[in-house]
Amino acid sequence: MPRLREVARADTDDPTVVGMYDYVFGDRDPVAEPGTSDGTPGNWWTVFALVPPVLKHCVQGFAFYRSPERLLDPQLRELGQIRTGWARSSQFVFSQHCKACRTAGMSEEKIQAIPHWQVADCFSPVERAVLAYTDALVYDGGRVADGVFAELQAHLSDEEILELTYITALYDMHAVMSRALRTEFDDHPEPIVEVLAPEVRPPGVMVGPNPPT
Repeated sequence: MPRLREVARADTDDPTVVGMYDYVFGDRDPVAEPGTSDGTPGNWWTVFALVPPVLKHCVQGFAFYRSPERLLDPQLRELGQIRTGWARSSQFVFSQHCKACRTAGMSEEKIQAIPHWQVADCFSPVERAVLAYTDALVYDGGRVADGVFAELQAHLSDEEILELTYITALYDMHAVMSRALRTEFDDHPEPIVEVLAPEVRPPGVMVGPNPPT
């Protein structure tokens, strides 16, 4: 379950929350009957409904990047979003944008190559520039090498780069929040834990790759 409580349909009359519940879940109570049409539990919506202005702000962000007024090619936008999900280790963001990449017309070969894009030969020069830029935004916190930025500018206008930067950074935020709050597919225990040694070990036997026999 998410780390924060969820808002049942009966517990809200906020127009944004009710409108999004209707859009995503129909007439169901998403807490009592979870699940969305694309297979997620849907608890991102029910957690973000705790603060309706936050939910409204997020929905406006979705509308922004999907607007036909955007100059950035949707496939390039999705490259930034899907790679952000992978790089930030958010299974929710990565999984959702695998689907969004297909909707945008991206080939399955490219989708499957996202984790190892650096050694894949299926990406064009502009796609490689977008992926390298995304890695600099996520892994390096915005420390972008001049060479990467110059390659990006060789293919995209300043307006397109600003849209790419904003949308990619927005989804970095979504990935971080999803992991922190354990919503949707990011609801899993911490995977990096100590592996305990056996309780009983003969005296003098050391733990290591080549213990004495």
